[in-house]
Amino acid sequence: MLNVTINSQKLQVPEGSTILQAARQAGIKIPTLCNVEKREAIGACRVCLVEVEGARTLQASCSTPVSENMVVHTNSAPARAARRQVVELLLSEHDGDCPTCSRSLDCELRALADEMGVANVPFEGVRAKPHIDGSTPALVRDNAKCIKCRRCVSVCGEVQGVGALFPQGRGFQTVIGPAFTRDLDSVACVQCGQCAAICPVGAITEKTAIPQVWKAIENPKLHVVVQTAPAIRAALGECFGYEPGTRVTGKMAAALRRLGFDGVFDTNFTADLTILEEGTELLTRLKKALVDKLPVALPMFTSCSPGWINFAEFYFPQFLPNISTCKSPQQMFGAVAKSYYAQKIGRKPEEIVVVSVMPCTAKKFEAQRPEMSTNGVPDVDYVLTTRELAKMIKEAGIDFKSLPDEPMDAPLGLSSGAADIFANTGGVMEAALRTAYEIVTGRELPVDNLHVKAIAGLGGVKEAALTIEGAKKEWSFLEGVELKVAVSHGLGNTRRLLEHIKANGSPYHFIEVMTCPGGCIGGGGQPRFTDDSVRLKRISAIYSEDESKKMRKSHENPDIQTLYKEFLGRPLGEKSHHLLHTHYAHREK
Repeated sequence: MLNVTINSQKLQVPEGSTILQAARQAGIKIPTLCNVEKREAIGACRVCLVEVEGARTLQASCSTPVSENMVVHTNSAPARAARRQVVELLLSEHDGDCPTCSRSLDCELRALADEMGVANVPFEGVRAKPHIDGSTPALVRDNAKCIKCRRCVSVCGEVQGVGALFPQGRGFQTVIGPAFTRDLDSVACVQCGQCAAICPVGAITEKTAIPQVWKAIENPKLHVVVQTAPAIRAALGECFGYEPGTRVTGKMAAALRRLGFDGVFDTNFTADLTILEEGTELLTRLKKALVDKLPVALPMFTSCSPGWINFAEFYFPQFLPNISTCKSPQQMFGAVAKSYYAQKIGRKPEEIVVVSVMPCTAKKFEAQRPEMSTNGVPDVDYVLTTRELAKMIKEAGIDFKSLPDEPMDAPLGLSSGAADIFANTGGVMEAALRTAYEIVTGRELPVDNLHVKAIAGLGGVKEAALTIEGAKKEWSFLEGVELKVAVSHGLGNTRRLLEHIKANGSPYHFIEVMTCPGGCIGGGGQPRFTDDSVRLKRISAIYSEDESKKMRKSHENPDIQTLYKEFLGRPLGEKSHHLLHTHYAHREK
C-alpha cells in the first residue's frame, strides 16, 4: 500500500494504482473520455489532467501511477483550465449538430462542457469531412462526430477480440474505422454494438427502426405484435430515472400497449421453447455419441447470441457444426407468431408484423438473415433496442413512472423464471440444466435454490460439472456421466476458450456463449453507460425476477405444453425442425 494525498485527503492505495483509480477510491471525480474499465489506459483524450506536486507538467491521471507520498490536486486552477481548454478544442473539431443529434441528451462531451463551464468555443477548428457509414443493418457511423477517444477501438479489439476498428493516419488526419477507411460491411464486424454503447458522442449509434415501427402500427391492415427480451425489464427503467437494476416488467407491458401494439408478448415464452428444443438436441447428441457410437459434434454450443454466431462464421468456422441448430428465442418467437398465433387469430403470416425489443444491436442483423424466414416471410420484421423503445415512449408522451403494472398478453406471454435468466451470463446454461436434469432423473437440479453458482457472476470463462445419478430407464446411458459445461461472455474470452479447445481438445459437453460482457444485460443496445457495477445490479434484478415466480422451469410452462400438443407435436419433430431450426455457414471478408 502507498500513501498518497489527493485534494488534502490522505489515502492508502494499492501499489500500481493510477491517480484516477486512487481518486475514485476516495470518491473524487476526475472526468475522462478515453478510459475504459479494466483496460490499459492510453491517455489519449487528456481530459483527466491533474496537478502533481513536483511534476513539471500536468499529468494524465488515467495513466500516471501513484508513488509514495505523492500529492495531487485535481481541482487546482491550472488543472481546471487545462481540462476546459481540451474540451474546447474537442468541440472546435466536433461536428456535433446538437439540436438533432441522437445523443444530444446523453452526450458525454456536451455534459463535460457544461460541467466545466464552457460557455462558448474560442477556437475555429477545421472539422473532419463527414462520412456516414450505414452499410450494416445494425450500426451507423458518423466520422464527423468522432472525437478520436479510441474507446471503440479498445472495446472492439481488447474486450471483444474482433478488431474491426482502428486508428488510421496521424494528427488531425486520424480516422477511426475499419481498415483502409472502408465501411463496416466490408470487414469482419459482428455488429455487437459494444462500440455504440461505449462511444461518448454520436459517432457510432444503432440504425434506428423507429419510423418503420410507427408506420406499421398506424397501418390498419396489419396486426403488429411486440416481443420483449428478458434483459429489457431490468434496464428500461434507467431511461426514465430509475436506478440500474429496477424491474419494470409491468410498466413496460403497459407502455407497449399504449404505443398501439395489437399484441404485447414476451420473448421469455420462446426462451422456454428454446430450452425444450435445445435440451432435447443436446440429449440426442449425447445418445448418439454414448450409445450409438456415432461421430457427433460435441461440445454443443448455444445459439441464442447473434454476435457470437457472426463471430464463429468469420473466425471459427470449424466449430459451426457444434452450434445448436435452434434459432434464437427472438427468431423462434417470430416463427411461432406467424404460424401458430396467425392460425389462432385467423390472419395470414404476411399480415402479421413482429417487432422485437432487444438489448442487442446484432439482433437487427439476425432478423434480416435469409435463413431466418419461413416460406419467404421473415420471422421478425423490425428490431428496436432498449434505447429506441425509450425514445418511442417519450415521443408518444407517455408518463412511464405513472403507468400501472400490467401483464403480458396470451398465448405468447407466459414464461418461467428460467426464461428470465437468459438475460445473464450463465443463465441459458442454468435454465437448460434445470430442465435436462429433471427430464433425465425426474428430480430437481440438486443445487441451492436451483442456481448453479459456479457459472454465475462476471468471471470471463466459468465451468461446472454435474454427475447424473438416478437416471430414468430411457436415459440409463447417462447414469454416472459427469456432465461438464462451460460459460463464456465477451468475445475476447470466447476467442481464448476456442483457441484452447483447438489446441487441447474439449472436456465439455455443452458451452454457453454470450457476445457481450455480462450477457444480454450488458448488450450494445442497453442504456448507457454500462460498467460492471451496473451489470451486477441488472444481473441481481434478473435473478430476483426468476426467484419471484412459482414456475421456474421451462418444461413446466403450460402454454409451451399446449403449443406442442396443438401445433408442434414434439421437440425436434418435423414441424419444429421446419420452423425453429437452422444452420450457419462460413463467411469471409
